[in-house]
This record gives sequence, C-alpha cells and structure tokens, in this order.
Amino acid sequence: MGKLNIISRSSEPFLNRMQAAELLAQKLEKLTDKNTVILGIPRGGIVIAKNIARKLSVDFDIVLSRKIPAPFNPEFAIGAIGENGKVFLNKTALCEIGAKQDYIKKASRHESEEIKRRAKLYRKVKSKLVLEEKTVIISDDGVATGATMQAAIWAVRQEKPSKVIIALPVGPYDAIVKLADESDEILCLRIPEFFSAVGQFYIDFPQIEDNQVLELLK
Repeated sequence: MGKLNIISRSSEPFLNRMQAAELLAQKLEKLTDKNTVILGIPRGGIVIAKNIARKLSVDFDIVLSRKIPAPFNPEFAIGAIGENGKVFLNKTALCEIGAKQDYIKKASRHESEEIKRRAKLYRKVKSKLVLEEKTVIISDDGVATGATMQAAIWAVRQEKPSKVIIALPVGPYDAIVKLADESDEILCLRIPEFFSAVGQFYIDFPQIEDNQVLELLK
C-alpha cells in the first residue's frame, strides 16, 4: 500500500473547486519539484489540477483514460484504457466477475472511441506531456467509488512515471484505501463519516462544460 495521508474526518463543505485546489496545493508543496506533472481528470478535476499547477508553478495536463466497466455494474472497473490505446486488465477483478473476451473487446472499443473524441477536441489546444520518469500527481474534485481514478492510475502507470501521487479534496474511506493500494502516495483532505456524493461537499459545484475545459487548457 502507498502512503496514506488523511488530513481530516470533517464533513464541512468546500466553498468551490478553487478553494479545494488551494488547500490541496498547500499540502502538496513539499512533494513537487520541476520534474512534477499534475494531471486533471475531465471535467471537474481539470479545474482542481489547473489551479494546483498554477499555485505550485509545475506542468499541467489532463489524463484521458476510461474505465472498462464490469458487465451489469458500470461503477466497477475491470480494467482501463489510456490515451495511447493500451488496455490494462485487472486479473483479480476479472476472476471475480468472469467477463468474457467478447465483452471485454466490445467495451474496450466503446471506451476507446470516447477517448478519441475527447483527444480530438482537447489536444487541439494542448499537446500531451511526456510522463516517463516524472512524478505524476493525479487529481479530481473528489471520488465516490474511485473507479474513474483507478482507471486513470492504471493508464498513467503504462507510461512509466517514477511516482504516482493521488490528490483529492474528498472521498469515502473505503475508496481512498483502495486507491492507496494502486498509488505510491495518496492525499485526501477530508474523509467524512457519512458520504453519498461528491457534490454534497461543495457549496458551489457547477457542471463543467467542454468549452470551459478548452479555456483551462489554453
């Protein structure tokens, strides 16, 4: 298991994503250097990552990955596919679920098409950064099941970074512990006792649209 840093058990909501990013940046300052890249998960995570990167003066990018969902359970990841098209399959999860090869191929194609759509849109304004031998920090505005973040970790690992750190404003304890198993270090500002959805821990939590993502990438 990677190092697990839980800052608080508070259920106090953040004002907005900007405040959450600023609080994360304060805790991440000692973990970053010129070899650090901060990645945001579209779409809300991009707001978090961009503002952390600005505060810490490090490189910023997005992580375009998609989880390969289990049959009949879209919130459970059996694998992931990254922007480079490589597929990662979790053997333990596959044994538990028993997904057939035809299903895996079909699901992988479907998720690959969505990555291509997003890449075509987003990469017009920002070219992909090289992650090999980098300290990579992956951020989002929070996690519920953790499956999307798990997929991002798997995709990033395929690019051979020197270290993978997860930085989150909020999430449930079980999901955070599972993500610690997949990363070298995880930082979570708040792990409340009762958790139903990420949005409940923000006073202002607007949906982020593609045009806003493009502005952030510029």
